[in-house]
Amino acid sequence: MMTLETPRITTTERAIAHRTQGHGGGPITRLMSPGDVGEMVKPFVFLDHFDFFGPSDGGPVHPHSGIATHTTLLEGSLIYGDSTGASGLLHAGGVEWMRAGGGVWHGGTLPPGRIRGFQLWVSLEEPLELAPAESHYVDASSIPSDGKVRVLLGSYGKLQSAVPYPQPVTYLNVKLADGERWTYRPHTTHDVAWLAVSLGTLRVAGALVDREMVVFEEGSQPIDVVAEGDVDFVIASAVKHPHPLVTGMYSVHTSRRNLRIGESGIRDIASSMSLIPWRPLAASLGEGASVRSLVAGLRNP
Repeated sequence: MMTLETPRITTTERAIAHRTQGHGGGPITRLMSPGDVGEMVKPFVFLDHFDFFGPSDGGPVHPHSGIATHTTLLEGSLIYGDSTGASGLLHAGGVEWMRAGGGVWHGGTLPPGRIRGFQLWVSLEEPLELAPAESHYVDASSIPSDGKVRVLLGSYGKLQSAVPYPQPVTYLNVKLADGERWTYRPHTTHDVAWLAVSLGTLRVAGALVDREMVVFEEGSQPIDVVAEGDVDFVIASAVKHPHPLVTGMYSVHTSRRNLRIGESGIRDIASSMSLIPWRPLAASLGEGASVRSLVAGLRNP
């Protein structure tokens, strides 16, 4: 008598290795830091999700070195200024890319209304970690999109980010309607990947993910997601950073030597820049006409 064997069913679904709701709560939730989840997914080493209502002075003008900061505004606007001399108004959907390199200072002021988005730190490799600072402020209209996916950094299919960055990194903002399915296929060389939900709920790897961050097992397998309601999230992948994370208060470098050089660069820039360190940005731009004119830009974008 012939025996029929039940065929084995295999799956290539990429499993979740770690998930976190972060800490801090309230309007700003810290989902990742260099000393915890950042070690798992470096070069991505820091991630904040923010969702609150202005106006706010945005905190003091502060420094960085050895990293790039990437702020994406999903809602709201931001008045920005940095020690490269750039200042202006960034609208909803825009991106601030600040490659700190050997040292930079920057700050922001938040006009009235809701502001929601993510700030990400990317750890730089030599020689970029000590290169001169470089900033890019990209309006929503200049961010490549296929209508569902916006390319914040790197590339996706034929779409290329407006931010120039030579390292193998992809960072996307994705919006899905209720019940919509989407698959992310990382570049074959990328071995770390994560996503973080801002609004709504995603079903991924058999779990429901709601306003939290998940890290996937290392590898380059696809990541399948299904929207449970309308969803707004970010997803990223990269070649894993091969260097240790040597951290200062506002800096991440590949060695103690480079950290010392970066922090020295921060001090040198503070002595010659037009921004006032450790004061709200408005104190540097002027409490009067210059800030009011930028806020007026909200009514005439």
